[in-house]
Amino acid sequence: MSMGTGAELKQSGEARIPSPRLTIDVPLLVCVVVLLVFGMLMMTSASWSASIWISEAETGVSSPWYLFFRQTRYLLLGLVLMGVAARVDYHRWRTPAVYLWLLTLVSLVLVLVIGDQTGTTRRSFLNGSIQPSELAKFVIVLYLAVWLDAKREVLNTWAFGLLPAMIIVGMYAGFIAAQPDLSATLMVMILGLMMYFLAGTSMLLNAVLTGGAALVGYVVLRYNFTGISRVDEFRAGMEDILSSSPHVRHALVAFVRGGWFGVGIGNSSTKLTTLPFPHTDSVFAVVGEELGVFGAVLVVGLFALLAWRGLVIASRAPDGLGALLASGLTLWIVLEAYMNMASLLGVMPFAGNSLPFFSVGGSNLVVSLLALGIVLNVSRQAERRQIEETRRMFVDAIVSLRRRDGWRRVSRARRDRARQRPAP
Repeated sequence: MSMGTGAELKQSGEARIPSPRLTIDVPLLVCVVVLLVFGMLMMTSASWSASIWISEAETGVSSPWYLFFRQTRYLLLGLVLMGVAARVDYHRWRTPAVYLWLLTLVSLVLVLVIGDQTGTTRRSFLNGSIQPSELAKFVIVLYLAVWLDAKREVLNTWAFGLLPAMIIVGMYAGFIAAQPDLSATLMVMILGLMMYFLAGTSMLLNAVLTGGAALVGYVVLRYNFTGISRVDEFRAGMEDILSSSPHVRHALVAFVRGGWFGVGIGNSSTKLTTLPFPHTDSVFAVVGEELGVFGAVLVVGLFALLAWRGLVIASRAPDGLGALLASGLTLWIVLEAYMNMASLLGVMPFAGNSLPFFSVGGSNLVVSLLALGIVLNVSRQAERRQIEETRRMFVDAIVSLRRRDGWRRVSRARRDRARQRPAP
């Protein structure tokens, strides 16, 4: 077999270089789209009765579509932010992360002063549309990812690793606890522990930080009437399901009524009678009643798929920052979803947090989509790096072949035929 010229080798080598693929994680994108469509469908079914009295209270005109249109506006905003975040290199979040941390801290202070008063709580602005605690969950993961990556060499020290991390998380948790918002406080503390662990810090410091967080969590529960009552109700429910909190009992009634395949979308009766907050905290119970075990398992599976793709992207990330962002942001969304579902099933104390993509709430939807946009950008950067490495490999192979041929333009077989040709 003859060896072609260097130019021919180069051309044939370039022909074998793979063309650029779609630089985005398609399974993750499909999962997000399905969650959004499914979530908006179930949110609409669960919220139409609440829409009537909320719209009449806020606008004077009752409409069963009020919450649907409001959620749609936030959905469009979230999709725009997700698209922008998917295009912007995630390394550019280093500087904005600092300003976002400060802005969120200021908003957590302001909501205690001028936020909407609901009973004894102040948690939101603009009639519950904007909740700084939801933004705080996103920002704590983003800021800690940037900070932990920058301080990687000193993370295992007490003065420069453990103490600053406790201050960063503690300031957020303290102001959220003052609202008070028990579930958001515990979530911020859990996210801080999770990010510190994902950064690869020593087991000793992780144990100290976990012990400190557990102590703070106990104090918060001990001196918070709502927290103590929820823990007591959980303990009683583990012994006798009829002694669970009314919220959990009504949710379980919805699941039992739904059976295996549900009563049909829109046909839930508990959302109109006994189920508390069917459009926010209890939307998963509406899914269980209207779509049965099949629908509930589908929701659980979709969030499991989301977790799997996020961790796969993190494992392929080009650097430590990308790995921390992809894993931290994904696990935050999935953890919040499973905490909501587990509390409604009575397997953990009632948390009161929302179900991402399903519960009514603009802040949670927008920041969740923004977070997934950053995860998609990490997948894009990883795919681009793989394509560049593949191209470099082919180019190196071509150069190696040309060097072995001695950079000669005439192949050995052609020279041999020339020598055997008789002289004229």
